[in-house]
Amino acid sequence: MAGELQGKVAVVTGAASGIGLASTQAMLTAGARVVLVDRDEAALTSICGEHGDAAFPLVVDLLDPAACSALVPHVLDIAGQIDILHANAGTYVGGELVEADTAAIDRMLNLNVNVVMKNVHDVLPHMIARRTGDIVVTSSLAAHFPTPWEPVYASSKWAINCFVQTVRRQVFKHGIRVGSVSPGPVISALLADWPEEKLKEAKESGSLLEASEVADAIMFMLTRQRGLTIRDVVLMPTNFDL
Repeated sequence: MAGELQGKVAVVTGAASGIGLASTQAMLTAGARVVLVDRDEAALTSICGEHGDAAFPLVVDLLDPAACSALVPHVLDIAGQIDILHANAGTYVGGELVEADTAAIDRMLNLNVNVVMKNVHDVLPHMIARRTGDIVVTSSLAAHFPTPWEPVYASSKWAINCFVQTVRRQVFKHGIRVGSVSPGPVISALLADWPEEKLKEAKESGSLLEASEVADAIMFMLTRQRGLTIRDVVLMPTNFDL
């Protein structure tokens, strides 16, 4: 994939680990310059130190409304343009609804839904003016199936899938492609809330994805000819349905 994104500038939120980091590394390998957005300053500094001038760390708490609103202007100051937005930052609330902490629900819905909507809203004027752009949102397999062990998380992803599909229909006329990638369980920090027994069983049965596999799907979406939009990609481990 070397050179396929040469000259492009990408912004990846939640870039310090998991799918965001894998996506970042894939885009850098393909020749893009990438602005890595995350709260984890130490991780961003370390990652960017490995990639030289092509990687730019941007420490942002996206749940802070002022910081979130300043994201796109900051990126434009740093890199001059935005060709790709990978709206990846998110968090997880699983388990029985009656046992969930309502503050955690608020935080998850704000990050998984509101922040994504605001990031896309803020980048669109720039992309519309340039008549080109790619927006990829990290969704979930939970957006396509009413997953009984994670009603709050699944609901956030159902909402964001509707957002992706409706916004895509508004902006394709401007040369902007919008799509989502919906992986099944990925080995990442988002699984920290899974019961240990469930996580152990999933690992042993081969029912988890690697973040790099999700990044491969994202690169497939980004590198298609401009007249082709990959609308939604659903990835799941083969054994996950067992």
